[in-house]
Amino acid sequence: MLRLSSGLYGHAALARRRLIEARPAARRRLQGPVISVGNLRVGGSGKTPFTAWLAARLAAAGHRPAVLSRGYRRTAPTDEVVIVSDAVRVRAGVAASGDEPLMLAQMVPGAAVLVCADRYRAGRVAEADLGCTVHILDDGFQHLRLARTVDLVLLDEQDLHDRPLPAGRLREPLAALRSADAILWAGDPGRLGEAAGATGVPSVFGLRRLAGPLQGQDGEVPGPGEPVLALAAIAHPPRFFEELEGSGLEVRARLAFRDHHPYSAEDVERIHEAAAAHGARWVVTTEKDLVRLAPLGPLPFRVASRPLEVSPSEPDVFWRWLAPKLGAAAGAAPPRGATVA
Repeated sequence: MLRLSSGLYGHAALARRRLIEARPAARRRLQGPVISVGNLRVGGSGKTPFTAWLAARLAAAGHRPAVLSRGYRRTAPTDEVVIVSDAVRVRAGVAASGDEPLMLAQMVPGAAVLVCADRYRAGRVAEADLGCTVHILDDGFQHLRLARTVDLVLLDEQDLHDRPLPAGRLREPLAALRSADAILWAGDPGRLGEAAGATGVPSVFGLRRLAGPLQGQDGEVPGPGEPVLALAAIAHPPRFFEELEGSGLEVRARLAFRDHHPYSAEDVERIHEAAAAHGARWVVTTEKDLVRLAPLGPLPFRVASRPLEVSPSEPDVFWRWLAPKLGAAAGAAPPRGATVA
């Protein structure tokens, strides 16, 4: 029954995509180029840290980037456009913005970050009010109502062998990759060519995932061999826990919540008690979790975060592929102030 349901779900998802793509005039267009960063799978694949890398690279190249997000699982949602960051300062908290947009605002101070379910509206605000010249559509592969200049899809080996929902975790079948302009391959680097053949996408770039240095309170971080409690409320906590154990920390206990879990005062007390029970001197968590924990401070335990850095394996090669596409799109854009349907 699940296989049948997956088949129906996948067929419906592809039919929706083909219907919208067959009517390009019906897709709304922003003045500046739009880069969509997405994936096929439900849950994390490194989209947010890759978006951070891309936004920083665009800013360094002289662009004024805006990250457009839907603000998934906000605890104080609104229909209005929320300016999380105006590229100078952070202007909204985690309840109104969502954890990933706020994390992006903190990671890339040179990029504007805006949240709205209608990302076209967010993009218009970014252009009119903040002077943004290029947009990154965070988790945008399935957001088909907004036209994009470039569609990037993060993919790994698990995706090649998975099924659509509900039997698997794919939001669309692999056939949807025909709409992508490039694949960022997070699997075995030696299978990059195999990934290109399996997806049929001509441009496939390797993806590099690196755990960054620990970041702690007042510059202090746990040292090698120090006992810690590992905490994560992300899509794949085991991967984070294993990376921590491989870094030389003594992980005394693991504590996991569902992805985007809104931490409460009761959760903080539970974490504190678990750390004490296992003799953990620190709680080590992800950047995304720390964004949701910080409003509950001061916390009764020392906390450090382990950032994840995601970028193309060969950044300059990827940039030489992307930059001309943005230049061509910017040159074809209507003059500022023109009406864009």
